[in-house]
Amino acid sequence: MIPYGRQDISPEDIDAVTEVLRSDWLTQGQAGPTFERALASYCSAAHAIAMSNATAALHVACLALDLGPGDWLWTVPNTFVASANCALYCGASVDFVDIDPRTYNMSVAALTEKLAAADKQGRLPKVVVPVHFAGQSCEMIAIRALADRYGFKIIEDASHAVGGDYRGRKVGSGEFGDVTIFSFHPVKIITTGEGGMALTNDAKLGERIAYLRTHGIIRPAQRAPDGRLSNEERDGPWIYEQIELGLNYRMTDIQAALGTSQLARLDPFVARRRELAARYDKLLAELPLTCPWQHPNTNSAWHLYVIRLHRNAIKLSRRQVFDALRAAGIGVNVHYIPVHTQPYYQGLGFRPGMFPEAESYYQDAITLPLFSKMTDAEQDTVVAALTNILS
Repeated sequence: MIPYGRQDISPEDIDAVTEVLRSDWLTQGQAGPTFERALASYCSAAHAIAMSNATAALHVACLALDLGPGDWLWTVPNTFVASANCALYCGASVDFVDIDPRTYNMSVAALTEKLAAADKQGRLPKVVVPVHFAGQSCEMIAIRALADRYGFKIIEDASHAVGGDYRGRKVGSGEFGDVTIFSFHPVKIITTGEGGMALTNDAKLGERIAYLRTHGIIRPAQRAPDGRLSNEERDGPWIYEQIELGLNYRMTDIQAALGTSQLARLDPFVARRRELAARYDKLLAELPLTCPWQHPNTNSAWHLYVIRLHRNAIKLSRRQVFDALRAAGIGVNVHYIPVHTQPYYQGLGFRPGMFPEAESYYQDAITLPLFSKMTDAEQDTVVAALTNILS
């Protein structure tokens, strides 16, 4: 079976992890800060805070932005449920903005219309979470302009997009969003096994994210948000102070060492994914399907390659095509079931039909295999199988 995604682990990655295992520190040593500094430098961001996974990073980012009961967070239906769940963890409410029919990212037109209506109703969002679907950045300049006009904060869910570019800048630079979130799950661009990162250019926000991921505790060398120092002189060097109700969302040194090693190959990983995506575009051009469209202001990291079937032309259902590909040894997948159609969210009052573009996209979408170790021969096998099924 050719999987839709697969990690790429080198001997150097294994050596990096082994070095940590042989050290005195398996967690809370220097590997974590090293990974944070390296990724912040790569993205040209001021601060990076490593966490146990991207869901944890989304949650802490919401907490650090004071999202809570009575507040609203808006995101897109075309995403994994974590992009919305992070608001509910904070006691806030969730709503959705439909997607653009070409990029499958948050529609700026839909967001503009929804904000104007919400402004009249007095229920503007406190936080908006644009999701950089499949590795392609959202139209962040336009979303930033709307944030400045209506006063909401931006958390960029860039779980798919580490290594991607927007208008010549790396996703994660923080120029347009308040916080950017990356994921290092094994099917993502680089991996730490599980893991996530929050990046920001706001020093106070970065400091708060850092201690909220560690029980809300500061150590003597850290300064509290009100400027005071911990009472080391009064009590002793062992002192720590809990200043907020935080969580235990730390990344281990084992994970961080793997992440730093993987980061050294991020550019080659992304370059190969881009080669494969361009090759898919060429090989699939004559088939009854739509290949992913790329906005000219972006250069995707290509976490996913999603096609949309022209079902009226092929007279087959998406399920029939999906099953036939799986039977042929092609590990296709579907990204994503619209969040608002999930049973839990229907219990909150959402219904099918509320976000038609995301629902229409979902009916046609199939994710083809794409990963940095994928060979041309494997890709040819995928294309041959799909061609045979559709013909």
